[in-house]
Amino acid sequence: MDGTSTLGGGVIVFIIGLILAAVFAASTAYSGMKAGLTVAAGIPGAIIGTGLINMFAKKHGILGKNLLQGMSSAGESVASGLIFVLPSILLIGSQFSFLEGLLAGVGGVLFGIGVASIVHNYLLVDEHGKLMYPESMAISETLVASDAGGESLKYMGIGFGIGGLVTLVTGAVFGWINNVISYIGTQTYKYRFEMEVNPMLLGIGFIVGLEISLTMFAGSIMSNFAVIPLIGYFSDMAAPGLMVWNKSKVAIHGMPVGVIASSYVKYIGAGMMLCGGIIGAIKLIPVIIGSIKETLGAKASGANGKETQYLKILLLGAVISFIAGLVGSGGNVMMAIVGGVLSLILMVLFVIVSGRLTGTIGTSNLPVSGMTIASLVLVTMSFVLMGWHGLADNKALLLFGSLIVVAVSIAGGYMQTQKVTFLIGGHKNEMQRFYALASIVGVVVVVGTIMILSKQLANTGADAQFGLPQANLMATLTSGIMSGKLPWVMIFVGVFMALVLYFLNLPIMTVAIGFYLPISTTSIILVGSLLRILVEKTSKNEADKDAKVAHGISLSSGLVAGGSIIGLIGIILQVSGIINLQDLTGFAASNEVAILLLAVLVILTLIPLITAKTHHHHAEK
Repeated sequence: MDGTSTLGGGVIVFIIGLILAAVFAASTAYSGMKAGLTVAAGIPGAIIGTGLINMFAKKHGILGKNLLQGMSSAGESVASGLIFVLPSILLIGSQFSFLEGLLAGVGGVLFGIGVASIVHNYLLVDEHGKLMYPESMAISETLVASDAGGESLKYMGIGFGIGGLVTLVTGAVFGWINNVISYIGTQTYKYRFEMEVNPMLLGIGFIVGLEISLTMFAGSIMSNFAVIPLIGYFSDMAAPGLMVWNKSKVAIHGMPVGVIASSYVKYIGAGMMLCGGIIGAIKLIPVIIGSIKETLGAKASGANGKETQYLKILLLGAVISFIAGLVGSGGNVMMAIVGGVLSLILMVLFVIVSGRLTGTIGTSNLPVSGMTIASLVLVTMSFVLMGWHGLADNKALLLFGSLIVVAVSIAGGYMQTQKVTFLIGGHKNEMQRFYALASIVGVVVVVGTIMILSKQLANTGADAQFGLPQANLMATLTSGIMSGKLPWVMIFVGVFMALVLYFLNLPIMTVAIGFYLPISTTSIILVGSLLRILVEKTSKNEADKDAKVAHGISLSSGLVAGGSIIGLIGIILQVSGIINLQDLTGFAASNEVAILLLAVLVILTLIPLITAKTHHHHAEK
């Protein structure tokens, strides 16, 4: 035996895996910065992996398919983490170099994988049966049901085509027609209702379903139809000479909706998210204590003395994290030590928590923002105590934040992937190597994507292309604490609104993200979830419904991938001047053309799902 037949990974698998990691990293970064939500890559990765292994590398079988879903998941996990904090550096008005972003990302990835590996045996093997790892179970089933590959892949391809085509005609690429339906109240009742016809966001809505979409949309209704008109009503009574607190040229009297939203309402949303994050972190205290106690009590993984791979990864991660601190702080050794030690402690804590929580709720529902907010507040406080509160210090702080969030995010994805590997009998060390390398490719792609989009990301005006709710919050919070300049009244209003939600037992973060994002984003996500309800209601029976929803989720994954990747290529073409957008006029600029485009998108999405032949005719109850 030459070893390839027993192990899942040959050179072909490795190369395909790196390409998948890059694709999922780019598309997750783009869609996550737009919608504030990310879609887990495990199942789409398993489906595409199955198709590709069947085409190019049949002999690698299920272990090869598993490596590919793991590497896809690595790219997605890196992106989900980095987009939370790294773009904040642009939002506070600073810049970062490719090297700084790379070091922070790679340090977080390696340290996160290293710490997660320490608790590997305890969480995945000893607790097998107690910790369910729900998403790992789903991915394992997808890998075992090899025929699912073909059907699902077909629907994914259809979705990719629809998503790509609709994106081409909009401002994301060629900009031939307007794709935003917009109604704005300018008189006494200043409201805003908009919907961006965007296949990627429609797909996200279908995947996350009605409950999350409606909860987010509720936040949007509150900000656009309750808080904005209220502030508008009172601000119109202001004396003509009073100016907006952060825009010295704009009078409070007669503020347009966009200014009310960006200068006031945005901070209420930040307060809500801050409160939600802190409540989330406090709720985690028992989990943290429990995890650490049980981890200390568990037998060390490397009892047989051969396990040194993860220690190497761990040490390398720690070293790179310090180098990241040194480079990011401009060679300030003290800052690198304080920030580095604090970051490493917080990473150990939250990586273990993240790995454990993935076992109960899956990676899609991990409270990453809560852990990140808690970490950043602690690091910011220590920076202020040390007397570091300039712009350069804030940038260094956010690089440490990026390091922490990547470790937390990667830990969930890594534990989920290793659980699948354990379930199907793969080799954990091989997965560890492939996963770590795929994650590093993910870091390169995401840092590159953020740098290419830097101009669009830094625009936070009323016409901002990217919502960036988490990164905006991290920027607002850290720069506000450091400079002491924050509209505290608005922050407190948000905190108390979040407390109301908490007492009503509602998901604070979901409402807050909806409150914060432009309503044009949340409304189209809602439409996507309504299409799913329509598909469910028009099904003949349970089996038919399950099959159609599964096809719909595959098609939606295609919409997300097609919309985000074609959109990303479009922006690269625009930035490099190959495509020059013209100002639209007449019918092409109207609400009517956007409504028409919406109808086309909805019909194109529904036809393949409603007409799908499902194979369970005998299953009628």
